[in-house]
Amino acid sequence: MKKYSLIVIGIIVVAVVAFFAFSGTKKVENHDIILPVKRGKFTIDINTSGELEAKNSVKIKGPARLRDFRINQLTINNIIDEGTIVKKGDWIADLDRSEFNTRLMDKQLEVEKAQSVFVQTQLDTALQLRQARDELVNLQYAVEEAKLVLEQSQFEPPATVKQNEYNLEKAKRNYEQAKENYTIKLQQNIAKMQEVETDRRKKLRELFAMESAASEFTILAPEPGMVVYTKGWDQKPIKAGSQISMWDPTVATLPDMTTMISKTYINEVDVRKVKAGQKVELGLDAFPDKKLTGTVTSVANVGEQRPNSDAKVFQAIIEIDGTDNTLRPSMTTSNKIIVEEIDSALFVPLESLHSKDDSITYVYKKSGLKTIKQEVELGSSSENAAIVLSGLVENDKVFLSIPKGLENDPIALLPGLNGKRNIQKVEPENTAVVEREITLPDGRKIKVPLNAGNPDRVREGRVRSDGQNARTGRNNTVRTDSARVIPN
Repeated sequence: MKKYSLIVIGIIVVAVVAFFAFSGTKKVENHDIILPVKRGKFTIDINTSGELEAKNSVKIKGPARLRDFRINQLTINNIIDEGTIVKKGDWIADLDRSEFNTRLMDKQLEVEKAQSVFVQTQLDTALQLRQARDELVNLQYAVEEAKLVLEQSQFEPPATVKQNEYNLEKAKRNYEQAKENYTIKLQQNIAKMQEVETDRRKKLRELFAMESAASEFTILAPEPGMVVYTKGWDQKPIKAGSQISMWDPTVATLPDMTTMISKTYINEVDVRKVKAGQKVELGLDAFPDKKLTGTVTSVANVGEQRPNSDAKVFQAIIEIDGTDNTLRPSMTTSNKIIVEEIDSALFVPLESLHSKDDSITYVYKKSGLKTIKQEVELGSSSENAAIVLSGLVENDKVFLSIPKGLENDPIALLPGLNGKRNIQKVEPENTAVVEREITLPDGRKIKVPLNAGNPDRVREGRVRSDGQNARTGRNNTVRTDSARVIPN
């Protein structure tokens, strides 16, 4: 009998333990993923994609002097294939000459016109000065003639002598005035000849410059190397049929392959973390097994907006360590910028973190046979994990997903974070009821609750201890039963 009693008691004890065990926790599906909290080296990094370029390169340019002749753009007729290895002096590209030839013919006509004006002005000035010199000679004869008349009139009446003296003075005055006029006219004609000569020489100089620039429409390699097309304003490679601006007439480059850089763009959210001198781990899409290292050399101070994107980004330059002959310009790189490395830190995956009211961060922690919502305090984070400052210890087990049936459970808050959250303060409710006075059909007046006859207004009729209505009070308090502190 005792044996059977012990068996019954044992069954009852097991049943009670199982009841409390399974009633104290919500049922967890077998497909939920549970991971332990790890402690170890924590790396904060930023992942971006970039494009390889040579740090130093020689630019292959077209004729930049053409903008002096009001030619702002030229079309590329033919260009060598990108990636071709060339020697110094090899053919690179041919530019369209049609607009230039038109301007050259116009300039030749201008030179001819200037030459004609020069000759005509030269003849006009020569004729004017010859006439002025003839006039001086005639006036000089008039002076000599007046002198002779005066000498012959010595025995004439005084009035006649006086008249001849006046005529001599007048002839001398006319001669002196003509001499002064000739000097001024000579200077005037010299200045006119200088003006037309300057204009003629200017047009001749422009014609000689255009004729010398005609040979620059065939572009040759200034140095040996591999041809790489440059990019236009639309970030597309320049090719046959593209137009180049005379402000930057570069059609291709000859990169120095010994030192390569990766040009990348950092999102404005992460740019504050990136600084010159940080180490970078690089990968190549063309060679997935190849791993490179580099260093951030510069970060732009001014952001820009990339095509087909609304986000603002900042350009960063990463210099690759060493020399690798397999690297080629325009290869795509994956860049892992090491922002910070912490030797020993407690961290959890970002998938295990959840948020409430934008101020409480918590995880679903497995605690024995129970699962609780545990608040955590976080530190720095990477793209995949975050450091836990408090709320968890090493080897605690957390869920990567939300276990079923636990969504509305209360959160175990950390007392150390009290006063740092944005949780709205809970105001105690007073069960006092607001009354109103009504008049019965027989004329009697009685007082009834404000919510009488409308059970849906039960909460509306309540007031707080300060006498204000719970829904219309100015401090806008709300109830938050799930944010109470419970013991761990």
